Amino acid sequence: MKYKIVSDSAADLLTLNQVPFSSVPLHIIAGSHDFVDDSAVDLALMEDVLSSHKGRSSTACPGVDDWLEAFEDAENVFCVTITSALSGSYNSAQSAKRQYEERFPERHVHIIDSLSAGPEMKLIVERLQELILSGATPEIIQKEIMDYTRHTHLLFSLETLKNLANNGRVSPAVAKLAGILGIRVVGQASAQGELQLLNKCRGEQCVLSSLLKYMKEQGYHGGKVRISHNNNEKMAAALAGQIKELFQASDVQIYGARALCSYYAEKGGMLIGMEC
Repeated sequence: MKYKIVSDSAADLLTLNQVPFSSVPLHIIAGSHDFVDDSAVDLALMEDVLSSHKGRSSTACPGVDDWLEAFEDAENVFCVTITSALSGSYNSAQSAKRQYEERFPERHVHIIDSLSAGPEMKLIVERLQELILSGATPEIIQKEIMDYTRHTHLLFSLETLKNLANNGRVSPAVAKLAGILGIRVVGQASAQGELQLLNKCRGEQCVLSSLLKYMKEQGYHGGKVRISHNNNEKMAAALAGQIKELFQASDVQIYGARALCSYYAEKGGMLIGMEC
């Protein structure tokens, strides 16, 4: 069977080894600027535009045709989207699935609503890759991946909430207060895929200790961890070091976020995906 993994760009992946893969870009829009989250996006320019932009900014999900182009001619497509609570990407992918399967009745598209973003999506893609390479059937892969998503989780740390406020995700008053007081917010993706604030911190050590506390509360005990950051490699490395001190055999990777996740995390922000 010809397999393919497809995700929207919230997974922060452009390529994947050994298994065919496509990333379908979301868009970040501020005034007349439309930043397409693909390999050509200018992240530095996007950050400059967003930092000086006074009005509302927004994101736009991929269209149905974008998904159909990414599916190509695969017999079985496994498609991972950003949480449907924040984006229309999942609904767009579902529409593409219906059209694709009507056009090619012998082919199948399996849509996975990650109820998350960034590094948790990356973990799901990595697990799909492992299952496909193991030779599992589509039915087994579907069952295994849905079970896997019940054992992954996303935490985040944000230094500013400006973009979330401009995008209507948090109250402007809350965002302004955080900026004035220098508060960093620690939160998680809820079971419904929504942003849930857990704690307000002042200082790096408070953030790190809070993140480790919530990781343990979620049941983390040494599984994979993927940490993406927006211009904050120092804190990401510090968190990775503390995780490895507690769980020496843990597989922890850190990397810079791409456009969509940089937009939501903002400068100094981190997103932490983990196996629980």
